[in-house]
Amino acid sequence: MASAPLPVPSSSIHPSADNPLEFDNSCSPPSSKDVTPTSSPALSRSTSFVGSNEDWGEAFPPLDKLTVFDFLDQFALPQRLERINEQINRKIQFQSESLKKHRDKVKLEYVKQKERVIKKTDVEFEKYRKRYSQGLEKVLDKWDDTRVVSTREKISFVVGVCNIFITGFLIGGYPEWVHVWYSIQLLYFMPIRYFTYHKRGYQYFLADLCYFVNLLLLLNIWVFPNSRRLMISTYCLAYGNNAWAIAMWRNSLVFHSLDKVTSLFIHIMPPVVLHCLVHLLDQDLVDSRFPSISRVKGVEKYGLIEMVIWATVPYGIWQLSYHLFITVRRREKIAAGRPTSFTWLRKSYSKTWIGKLVLRLPETMQEPAFMLIQYSYAVLTMLPCPFWFYHRGFSTLFLTAVGLWSIHNGATYYIDVFGKRFQNELEQLKKDVAKWQNSPLLNESNGDTKLMEPLNLTVNTTTETATDRAEKKSGGGEVRERSITSSVTTEAS
Repeated sequence: MASAPLPVPSSSIHPSADNPLEFDNSCSPPSSKDVTPTSSPALSRSTSFVGSNEDWGEAFPPLDKLTVFDFLDQFALPQRLERINEQINRKIQFQSESLKKHRDKVKLEYVKQKERVIKKTDVEFEKYRKRYSQGLEKVLDKWDDTRVVSTREKISFVVGVCNIFITGFLIGGYPEWVHVWYSIQLLYFMPIRYFTYHKRGYQYFLADLCYFVNLLLLLNIWVFPNSRRLMISTYCLAYGNNAWAIAMWRNSLVFHSLDKVTSLFIHIMPPVVLHCLVHLLDQDLVDSRFPSISRVKGVEKYGLIEMVIWATVPYGIWQLSYHLFITVRRREKIAAGRPTSFTWLRKSYSKTWIGKLVLRLPETMQEPAFMLIQYSYAVLTMLPCPFWFYHRGFSTLFLTAVGLWSIHNGATYYIDVFGKRFQNELEQLKKDVAKWQNSPLLNESNGDTKLMEPLNLTVNTTTETATDRAEKKSGGGEVRERSITSSVTTEAS
């Protein structure tokens, strides 16, 4: 067992009267009687005592229990408090700087987001404004077109109407002058067609078969009136490929369009002229002026096979020349986008059975296949030519049907294209205007957002205007330009 503690005099634990901090050197540890387990604990010298969960009243011992070390610890407390204060200040400063950086970052992100929203709003606003302006300008352009029709369209309308009246008058009263009237018109139409097509890049269409037939007819009238074979070839090609092209390629009698009037003239006038020469002229005049017609009708009556054979000769010359001078020599320009009859037909008929059949062939075989199909079509249209040549009634019925078909195409063009297309454009414009008027992004000024002022449109459609170009409409490749004159009553406020 451990020995009992030695007794210590009670005076040893009390300071002297002169100096309260002086202690007796003979002091010894207190006895068990003086220090009991229930007495207050001694002041801890470890830092773990700070922040203890014990009550402050119980944490500090009474003065009679204090030692010198307890008093020495009190001198280090300010330094520790200062260090704690510095740590707290540094932590507060760090948090303040972090908060400031975060605030600056949030502010910068807000500014960027605001700029993006404003920029997007400006883009949308400009897009709406541009579309609105374009739509309004389109309506105003149509309105101006009704007030000021181009001089070319006026001339085209006058020429088209006069052509119908004069041609009908000459056929009924003076058929011997029809071929002269045709030649004069050809001198007027062909230079215009050449310059307009060359300007638009369509000059390769001028090498099509329909122009070649008109050239043959001029040669037959003015250069070789005695050539029976030339006359038969011209007759078969004019009544065949040229006349049927009006129905196949929708040649239309549209008076205001010079392009359509020219295309219809090129296709319908050669058979009309030949009808007058073969069936309407006096026999004496035919014998003296066109002996080839007299010999074919009265002496050397040609049958269907002979007509097809002699018509094949100039057709073959044209087809071979077209292939060499256009398809081969201009291959680079055609590949660069210059249109021809073959490229147009290959694109237009790509979804039909005959187009799919041609496109399935190797590329080197597509052009020969196209030429074979074109020749087969020409021969097919020549089959009724003996009826037209030897029977005046059949020829009259055929030309009447062809002329009515062109009138039907013109009526369809005026009604369908003018009425439906323009009405659809007008309805779409009304919807766009209603949408733009309700948009809050329009007519922004100085940061203020205002609604667009209402635009009232009152439209009474009588006829319409539209332009539909690059439309091919003939037996070798006619390109159409649709210029439709429109009359619109519009109020804009």
